Parts: sequence; C-alpha cells; structure tokens
Amino acid sequence: MTVAEAVTLLEGQFFTGEEKAELEVASACGADLMSDVMAFVKDRVLLMTGLVNPQVIRTAELLDIHAIIFVRGKAPGKDMIEMAEESDIILAGTKHPMFISCGKLYEAGLRTGGTRAIA
Repeated sequence: MTVAEAVTLLEGQFFTGEEKAELEVASACGADLMSDVMAFVKDRVLLMTGLVNPQVIRTAELLDIHAIIFVRGKAPGKDMIEMAEESDIILAGTKHPMFISCGKLYEAGLRTGGTRAIA
C-alpha cells in the first residue's frame, strides 16, 4: 500500500510530503507512546498517532519512519511541519480515531511487515 492510498482510505489530508506519497508501506503502527513505537520497529512502517509534538518527528528520524498520519483530527504546527520537511518525512492527518484508522488499514490489507533488528 502507498501512503497516498492510506491517506485516501482514511479520508485524510496531507500537511507535507504529498509529492512523495507513492512511498510503499508494508506495516502500520498506531501508538501515542513513542516508547511503544520504538518497541514496534518494522521496515517501511506507517506511524499513526494522536501525539502532536516534536518528539514524534525525532522518533521517526531515529527509526527511519518516512510517513506519519495524525488521528482524531490532530494537526501539526508549523515547527513540526518544518522539522518533517527537513527530515524528508510525510505528514498527513485524519479525523478518524486510532481504532477506526487501524481497522480500515487492516481491512484494506496492511497487516504485516518484516521485523528489523534494532542496532
């Protein structure tokens, strides 16, 4: 699934990175605790979160996550958008809650991904 397909499926919108939205993702992680995201670590992952602060971008950089979708109608501020652009990270958002967003992606076939070793 591409990031563009995921955003369309979730009736979302892009905040930045739409020009890179054909990026393929193989798994998704829905979490508001970045420690949970760090424990998930998969290749080509789409991160869904309701947490809107710079820690999300830093975690994505650390784990080589290239796409984040904010749930529950959350939107990043200008500073987060600038950080994401500098780090080549796609940001999008949906009004759907986390549970519904994860369910829609699962139903559409985004179910598994290869686990990556933590260095």
